[in-house]
Amino acid sequence: MYQVTGNEYVSLPRIDADNGSVRSLTFLYMQAKGMLEMFGRDALVHPYFSIGGEPVSAVPRWERKHYWIPAMTVSDERARFTCTYLTPPGERGFVLHLTAENISDAELSVRVGAGGDWAGTNHRVNESMPMETGRFVKQSGWNHMFVFQQKQLLPLFAFAPIVSDDQPFSEIDQGADWKTDGFTYDIGRSVMLRPGEKAALDICFGIGYEEVAACTSAKEMLRQGYDVLLRRGEDWLSRRERHLSDPRLEEILNTNLFFCFFFASGRTIDTEELCMVTSRSPRYYVSAAFWDRDSLLWAFPAILEADPLYAGELLRSVFHRQARNFGIHSRFIDGTVLEPGFELDELCAPVIALDRYIRRTGDTAILSEPAVAGAVSRVLRTLDEKKHPTVELYATFLQPTDDLNRYPYLTYDNALVCRIFSRLAVLLDREDLREKAERVRAAVYENCVIDGPDGPMFAWSTDLNGHSDIYDEPPGSLQLLPFYGFCDPVDPVWRNTVAHIRSETYSLSFSGHRIAEIGCKHAPHPWILSICNSMLCGYAEKARDHLACTALDNGIACESVHEDTGECTTGAAFATCAGFLAYALLSSEI
Repeated sequence: MYQVTGNEYVSLPRIDADNGSVRSLTFLYMQAKGMLEMFGRDALVHPYFSIGGEPVSAVPRWERKHYWIPAMTVSDERARFTCTYLTPPGERGFVLHLTAENISDAELSVRVGAGGDWAGTNHRVNESMPMETGRFVKQSGWNHMFVFQQKQLLPLFAFAPIVSDDQPFSEIDQGADWKTDGFTYDIGRSVMLRPGEKAALDICFGIGYEEVAACTSAKEMLRQGYDVLLRRGEDWLSRRERHLSDPRLEEILNTNLFFCFFFASGRTIDTEELCMVTSRSPRYYVSAAFWDRDSLLWAFPAILEADPLYAGELLRSVFHRQARNFGIHSRFIDGTVLEPGFELDELCAPVIALDRYIRRTGDTAILSEPAVAGAVSRVLRTLDEKKHPTVELYATFLQPTDDLNRYPYLTYDNALVCRIFSRLAVLLDREDLREKAERVRAAVYENCVIDGPDGPMFAWSTDLNGHSDIYDEPPGSLQLLPFYGFCDPVDPVWRNTVAHIRSETYSLSFSGHRIAEIGCKHAPHPWILSICNSMLCGYAEKARDHLACTALDNGIACESVHEDTGECTTGAAFATCAGFLAYALLSSEI
């Protein structure tokens, strides 16, 4: 089990809940087209506590301050120790805040500190690839300690701690000591504590393009001081927290909101560009790449609710970097193609996000920006290429799970096409697009409605030659047709469709199980996205009950869970899904 935290620059995706060890840290890197991960043999950073030279080992007690700042407490009958993992927004690094308190009646010799080693670096885009050369360690005058660096002819990145500052007028000297042996290090403070006394040690770790950037990133945090950074971080989080009537659901909402914010987006270390990704955690099986659907249909609505200004910058960065390949299966963070294959829902996703942003902020000026205007025109041209020669339906090659389609014309995907035509008709004042939207709607009802077990229902897909199928996928569910404005929730065709795919007669429904949600062939267990879909399509009360039965990934969204135990079965650390979960909880509470 892991705790997580992070900010725009640095992610700590694997803080071991058993002992507080930071197994790895990750950061986005534009020139590497993805994410780099520093890791240790046992731990990159391992906090420790001792009394009289003997390690204190006890089961940690964890809390998440403001749902995002993890803090570990370890106690015995003599002393209480804490370690807080602070990743201040806007800073290139993080702080370990270590404390010791003597709760006995006798004087104690205690030590608090952190050790670890840098075993290597992985390049991460879906798969991990070891970077086997270029690592070195040196002592540096910039932090009066040591700095880890990796370079390939030119610098790649550097990572450095700091505990004291000898600059003029600085009084920061924590009485800490440190040592290194190659890539292994130890930083700590030893003190005598009388009964009731406390002591603290702050170790600031900086990341940057090279030595000076990393060391001064750490130094800047040290100079501000932990208390200032903590207050600033707590204020940032408290202004974005959302509240629900159910405390348990409120915890899930905010934990997933912040996980989405900082793990589905971030700034690159080398260019400081804002990017969106599936997840900045290497525990997610397709991490550090870009999907239009995942980022813009699932993560973006939650980020927009939390911080409209940040969301606007994100959206502009997507249109700047990714627009040339909108609709292509997956891409690197620089916009070039990772996995080829056309997906109609992904082509629609940027326009749906753009419309959502404008309706939330009133920022219509974005429509006239060259990157945005050009991308919208490109989307419309691509749609023309995907249209059936005589029927107003549009084809896709891959389904919303990224799996190959059975038939090319998907009902859900064409509902999204109808959505973008109708919204662009308003935004661009174009009557021709309004008419296209109505023709798509009519074509769906004419060609995608079949006789089902409960009466007329929407097919999942058709080839327009007499073949169709009954199916559903949580990443692009027919349950969401009213949510995207395609039909009314009282539409009998839609109601028959939903009744069937939620019933025990549908093979991938888990009706009758403890978590009675829908799965699909991609992952045949209830999906968290299905819980989200249920909250958005009129089954909010049941969905919230199902959610309360899930363990998730230690409270964070995963792809699917076991239908009876609620344990994570696939897709841990699913950051974009975390966003849709937070958004669905917010929307279903209103």
